[in-house]
Amino acid sequence: MGKALIIGAGGVAGVCIHKCCQNSAVFDEICIASRTKSKCDKYKAELEGKTKTKITTAQVDADDVPALTALIEKEKPDIVINLALPYQDLHIMDACLAAGVDYVDTANYEPEDTAKFEYKWQWAYRERFEKAGLTALLGSGFDPGVTSVFSAYAQKHYFDEIHYIDILDCNAGDHGYPFATNFNPEINIREVSAKGSYWENGKWVETEPMEIKRVYDFPEIGPKDMYLLHHEELESLGLNIKGIKRIRFFMTFGESYLTHLRCLENVGITSIKPILFEGKEIVPLQFLKAVLPDPASLGPRTKGKTNIGCIFQGIKAGKPKTYYVYNVCDHEECYREVGSQAVSYTTGVPAMIGAMMIMTGKWKKPGVYNIEEFDPDPFMDALNQFGLPWKEDFSPKLVD
Repeated sequence: MGKALIIGAGGVAGVCIHKCCQNSAVFDEICIASRTKSKCDKYKAELEGKTKTKITTAQVDADDVPALTALIEKEKPDIVINLALPYQDLHIMDACLAAGVDYVDTANYEPEDTAKFEYKWQWAYRERFEKAGLTALLGSGFDPGVTSVFSAYAQKHYFDEIHYIDILDCNAGDHGYPFATNFNPEINIREVSAKGSYWENGKWVETEPMEIKRVYDFPEIGPKDMYLLHHEELESLGLNIKGIKRIRFFMTFGESYLTHLRCLENVGITSIKPILFEGKEIVPLQFLKAVLPDPASLGPRTKGKTNIGCIFQGIKAGKPKTYYVYNVCDHEECYREVGSQAVSYTTGVPAMIGAMMIMTGKWKKPGVYNIEEFDPDPFMDALNQFGLPWKEDFSPKLVD
């Protein structure tokens, strides 16, 4: 049917690449591009001969808009799947506008020198994409992504108004390292160490990092400590879900992870402020990223499951209603299928599905959109088809 240009060659990109190759009816051809071409070539070598999808590779610096534009014009893809760093979102959107190609990503833009992420920078592109007749789909990962599709699905099928949403992200996997992150360490640590916040009555309520803790008994996993964090989908859901009064996001962390993180923070190694070291300027957090295990290497040693979902409270036909929809993903099963741990899997699969929605015309509309602004049904069907089946509970335990 068409061609995708995948920018990035990390763990999430690896899953997306595998899933595109499993879906050759839609993805006739993919080009994998990264700063380090050898990583792209590795995926091509793994998959060539096992798929009908034609695979090519290229070297590109995602910070170089002219080079990106030239690559897009040379490859002529139908869509660009941005699986690079969030710092590079605007550069890739600029290149897509210049070359006239649709765009999809999994995480919103954040400035490299500020631990702050919000949608205003990408929403500012709405008019330009609309005038160009191009679609930009924001946040087609799991959270953000699937959690927002879950919200749209709940709104469409089960509620007249949704008043409360709690997004719960549990990773009960064990990789055996004293300390490692399950996705890009630089992004992960910035996210976790930032102040928390939640959306209530039309405004943000800010909390100290890890200030609010709850224990939740996750299906197929059991009780886990979880902490309130700021997360980007709260911003768009606050605008797009009818009747919303409060949205919160919780993520589980083990005590060992938190102890290591506190120690690293205390000695300044998680700082994003450049320092001078032996005559060279370095960013401590980027140095830490370099010495930590690569998340893409965790697959063969990670055991356990993830559980990510949303609990909704609202009204239907004038009566109170609750609803919980979630996915459980097994790390070892993910590794057997695509050579990845479940955190990369749960992000890479929805990236492919979001691109498929646009390429098949189901979600094709000029402008810049968050994922919950489209019909959730075909995406929900695709989750079941491509490895992220979801489950429902109509009387869940609520988070206090």
